[in-house]
Amino acid sequence: MHPSRLRRLATPAGILAAVAGAFAYVGSVDPNEPGHYPVCPLLKITGAFCPGCGGLRSAHAFIHGDLGAALGANAVAVVGYFLFAAVWVVWLVRAWRGQPLRTSLAPVWWWGVGAFLLIFTVVRNLPFGSALAP
Repeated sequence: MHPSRLRRLATPAGILAAVAGAFAYVGSVDPNEPGHYPVCPLLKITGAFCPGCGGLRSAHAFIHGDLGAALGANAVAVVGYFLFAAVWVVWLVRAWRGQPLRTSLAPVWWWGVGAFLLIFTVVRNLPFGSALAP
């Protein structure tokens, strides 16, 4: 393999290694056991779930193959895992071909993501949205 190609693949490979290491740690150190991870500051101060609450439990269940528990802990996080995997594959293929990864999204998409996360946060904290709470 050509050295320039190896150099182009180094960043996506490094990112994958870091994410795999993080998932391996969360998979081996159960977040359901108290004392291993810090408590969400928003939850501790206000009692409200942030959009990331349940993310570690979701990752732990996901790494152990329990998709139902992962979705129950934080459905948005599970969508994020699959989205990350898809973007990473596109990034790897483009790096292999020597093309840059284009990630420019129109501001309307970023506002849409922000609005979705805000709605998700509000709904999971209301009685009728308790199924979305971790």
